Order: sequence, then C-alpha cells, then structure tokens
Amino acid sequence: MGYELQAAVAADELLRGASREVPGARVVPLRQGLSLMPMTDEVFDACADGSDGEALGFWKSPGSFETLLAQWSSTGPVAYGEAEYFGGVGEQRAAVWADGSLALGPLDKPENSRFSRALTPTSQGLRRLGVQKGLDEDEDEGEDEFEALGLDRHRSNEDWIASGTG
Repeated sequence: MGYELQAAVAADELLRGASREVPGARVVPLRQGLSLMPMTDEVFDACADGSDGEALGFWKSPGSFETLLAQWSSTGPVAYGEAEYFGGVGEQRAAVWADGSLALGPLDKPENSRFSRALTPTSQGLRRLGVQKGLDEDEDEGEDEFEALGLDRHRSNEDWIASGTG
C-alpha cells in the first residue's frame, strides 16, 4: 500500500483564513491546533501563474505558490511538504516559511536514502511549526512528529479531503 501527500500545514486559524483566497481549497484539522490544505489539481490550477515550482524542487507546486506561502507566513509559520512512498521506498521534501520568507529548507530525502525518523524533512518541518511528540496519552512514545500530528491516519490527499476531519 502506498502513501502520497502534497499539502500545506499551518495553524488552523491561519490556514483557514488564508486559504479563503484559493478556489477549491479544503482545510482539514489535525492535532495540536494545526490543519492541512491538500494540494489538489484545483488548488494547483488556482495558484498557477505560468511559472513552475522547480526552483525548490517540489513536484506538485506551482512556482507562484511559494510566494503565496511566504505571504501567509507573515502571521505564522507555514510548511509545505510532499511525500510519496510505496512498499517502504519513496521520497519526501519539505520547506517552511516564516515572517514572509523561506525559513527552513527545502529539505529532501531522495529515494532509497536512509534517515532516522527524527531527521526526515517532514519531521524537521513539523518541529519548526511547533509540533511536539508524546503530548497525548494514547500516543506511542516512539512516534515522530508525523505520527504525533496524525499524518499517518490517511494515505492520500483524496483520503484527507474525504475524511473532512483530522
């Protein structure tokens, strides 16, 4: 079974307010006061200005989206991450914007490279957003920030949108 996610993550109130400007944007609550906005084809098209997102190496992010994330980050940190895995093999990339500019990354984990879970781009980006491990009694002490936020509960953007909840 595979895992695929391309999404912006930020404080719930920040993301809900900012995403109102983006046609087709859906915001799904996570744990710890954060939410995610999946990068759907509709959001991609709404944010596209003809430039590509290759400057930071994201595969599903129009170039103009980085400018939008920087604008949103003037009220609080905003992360954008992409992950794709199948059969335990895959890759991920993450970046964080804060105070109107790129603050972390882009960080990447190329296919077939090995990192401890604490050093993955996703975990580093989520830590920059303030995600803490082990806050809930039902959480496993060996979890990383990805699991602490509950990003392991769904396996695709479509699943997150269909769930409507974190």
